[in-house]
Amino acid sequence: MTSPLVIVALGANLGDPVQQLRDAVNMLESLADGPVRGSSFWESTPVDCPPGSPKFVNGIATFHPQPGETPESLLAKLKSLEAEAGRRPKQVLNEARPLDLDLIAWGDVQMATETLVLPHPRAHLREFVLRPLAELLPDLVLPGRRQTVRELLAGLVPDPGFARVGS
Repeated sequence: MTSPLVIVALGANLGDPVQQLRDAVNMLESLADGPVRGSSFWESTPVDCPPGSPKFVNGIATFHPQPGETPESLLAKLKSLEAEAGRRPKQVLNEARPLDLDLIAWGDVQMATETLVLPHPRAHLREFVLRPLAELLPDLVLPGRRQTVRELLAGLVPDPGFARVGS
């Protein structure tokens, strides 16, 4: 039986964000049961961040988790990878960071606990999630949604600062 497809959003706006995301995709290989697919990287305007925050670079990675992995155990491993990349405990909401790894979806799972909500509750509203996800899975319907990723993206007001910056 194949494990579910996991979707992880990647973001960084400190240091060398493009390199940070490349390194993150490579680190995710250790958590995957098979290859990791990564999107292009996109520069975007910070959303709900402190004034003067640097632009983010964002991307998406998809993979099948290793046998025995759970959403909660994978989330803990993602947080460890963030710490290894230099992320410190949050001082200010949505502050600048060298690496942000968000678990967006775990197959068709819908859940809400104190530590994890799946699918991510704002993924369907964020261009910086949907645009790179549309490169990999344009016809995906996130659990609990009716529209495809492509349709959700078409319904958003585009960020004029959005630009492809690498892969």
